[in-house]
This record gives sequence, C-alpha cells and structure tokens, in this order.
Amino acid sequence: MLEQIIFAVFMFATFIYFFYKIIKSNDTSYVVIIILQAIALALNFFEAMFKIKLNWIFMGIKYIIGVLIPVAVFILERYHIPFTEVIDVTKANIYLKFGDNKKAKQALIHLVTKYPENYQGHKRLAQIYESEGGMRKAIDEYVQAIDIHKRDYDSYYKVAELLNGFDKQDEAAQMLNSLLKKKPDYYEASILLGDILIKKEMYKEATSIYQDALRYNPASYDLYYNLGIAYTMLNDFENAKICYEKAADINHLLYNAKYSLAEIALIYKEIEEAQKYFMQVIEDEELAPDAYFELAKIELIKGNKDTAIQYANTAIDANAKKIVPKIKSEPLFIPIIARIAIPFNLENDMEEEEKTTRKIEEKENKAKEHLEKMLDITRHLSYTDIEMLNRNKEKKQKQQEKNREVEEEKYREY
Repeated sequence: MLEQIIFAVFMFATFIYFFYKIIKSNDTSYVVIIILQAIALALNFFEAMFKIKLNWIFMGIKYIIGVLIPVAVFILERYHIPFTEVIDVTKANIYLKFGDNKKAKQALIHLVTKYPENYQGHKRLAQIYESEGGMRKAIDEYVQAIDIHKRDYDSYYKVAELLNGFDKQDEAAQMLNSLLKKKPDYYEASILLGDILIKKEMYKEATSIYQDALRYNPASYDLYYNLGIAYTMLNDFENAKICYEKAADINHLLYNAKYSLAEIALIYKEIEEAQKYFMQVIEDEELAPDAYFELAKIELIKGNKDTAIQYANTAIDANAKKIVPKIKSEPLFIPIIARIAIPFNLENDMEEEEKTTRKIEEKENKAKEHLEKMLDITRHLSYTDIEMLNRNKEKKQKQQEKNREVEEEKYREY
C-alpha cells in the first residue's frame, strides 16, 4: 500500500509539472507523457482498489511509463534537450525509414521553427535536403547547424563540398581552410582543398596542403599521388617521381602513378625503367592503349620494328579512336605505318572513347597531358643535356639543404 501511495504522489507531482510545461511553452508534445502517466495511474488505482498484485508484465509497464520515461525527460531537459526534439526527430526517423521525406521534413521544420537553436533539427533537415538534391537549402541548414555547434566539422566539410559542386571554388576553399585550421587532420578536407587548388592551377599551394596532410596520414596513397600531380604541373619531376613511387608502393594497383613514373623516366631518357612501368600499366584497361602506344615507340627507338608493330596494333585494338591520331602524328611511326592495321572508319568507335574517361579524373588527365607535352619538348635533348639538367638540380638541392642547415644552426645559437 505504501508503494502505491508513493507512486500516486509521484504521478501527481509529475502530472502538474508536465501540465505546466504545456501551458508555459505551448508545446503539445508533453501530452504524450500525460497520457502515459494516466495509464500508469489507472494501473496503480486498479491495483489499490481491488487489492491485487499486478503480475511482472503490468508492473514493468507501470514503472516504465510512469517513472522511467518521466525521469528520462527530466534528465534530457537538465541537459537542455527539449522533449519536442526527441519526439520530432524520432518521428522524422520513422518517416524516413518508410520513405516519407515530406512528413519527415514537416516534423523537423516544426522542431526548428519552435526551437531555432536546435542543432539536431537543422542537421537532419540539411541531410534530407541534400539527399533530395535541394543543395541550396541543404547549405543553409548546415550553416545554421555550424552556428549552433562550432565543432561540427562534418558540416563544415559538407558546406564546402556543396559549394564546390555549385562551382564556387573560392568560397569552398575558404571554408576548407577554416576547417583545417580548427582540425588539421581532417583528411577529406585536405583532399578536396588540394583538388580545388589544382583546378585553379595553384600548384604550390596544393603541395603545401598535401604535405601538411601527410603529417597526419603518412600511409595515404591518394595524398602522395595528388602531391605527385602537383609537382608534375610545377615541372618538379624529381619530387613528382618520389611521390608517385611512394603512392605505387602503398597501392600496387595505382596504375596511374606507374604511368606517370614511366613518362618521367622517358623524359630523363631512362628507357628500360620506362618500359618496366609501361609493362605493368598494360594490366589496366583504361591506360592499356596509351601504354601499348608508348611501348611501340620504345621498341622503335631500340630498332625492334616487328615488336613495335605488334604493340601499335594492340593499342589500336584497345582504342582505335584515341590511338590512330597519335600514331599518325608521331614521326617515329613513318617507317612502319603501312604495316599497321589502321581501321577505315573510326566514327563507330565511340564506346572505346567512353571507357577511357570512366575513372580518370580531370586533374589526372591534366597531369598526363602535361607529361606528354614535356616529353615532346625534351624529345630532342641528348643524354648529356639531361644529365646536365640532373646535375644542376642536384647542386641546387644540396645548396638548399646547406642553407637550411645554416639557418637551423643560427636558430640553435639564438
């Protein structure tokens, strides 16, 4: 009996509290709690009136809906989490599970309208808008979520990603720079910012971003590969080679890096090394036509015309539309072009062209084209010229290291 009296007093006190919440905040969400309390009170009254002991199932229901749920609501509100948020977010999640985005948005809009500073409401609403393709509304909601929760780094990144999708690279870069100042180890932010800088042809700035990111992600082949691309565009082929090698060591299936290494080897007249890399690249469906084309050129340089013809025909079979123009414009093929199986109609080969653009990104194509251009420029340089360029670069690097050591020594003395 004492237990039932204490329970009834507790019910009465909490009923008054939640009724006051309804009146004060004009929030009907608390009606749910009052209904649950009424059910618990009815069970308690039934037990006292008929002097019976409820079985464990009904006792559990009575204490869960009459005590545990109200106490949970008290705790949530103690930490400034309104019960409305729990109800509306729960409703939104249920609607989303059943694919009803409209009702999910209505629940969340109701939440953020009543509580404009509600972080969860803005964040979930942003995610729904993004999934529906409403990117501008998604950006607005993510920004409001950030204003409420300054350490929401994922929303920082989302805003930058969406701005970049709207071709607003400057705003996206500004957002990413701000994010990396707050959280320098945010990997995806470094990758995206580097991509934006490369697209804007700010290659030195891109190398700085990738190098900073490598301090936190030293085993990332993407960072090494992207850094290699940036160095390539700066014509710093020595550092590009180092980065491509590290990327290829980490990911043996990174054929784009191996292709770049082969091209760099050709620039420095390292024919055997180039051939070794091209032989690995032919395993990749997209790069195989270019690799076979380059192997054909190497065999012509070596004087192996029959092998060159075989490689050239294999390249054409893989992608005639791409390779035939390259063969026709390459003077090396003039002595054997009559023996190469060039198809008459290339217009029907559109399918092959689509294959080559399936995975290769714009920045990779840009670096690849740049290497091919540099290879053409250096084609007529002699081995002596290349060796002299290498020696000059080595001297420059040694001098830079010496200068750095002097500066470090001065700093220690200071």
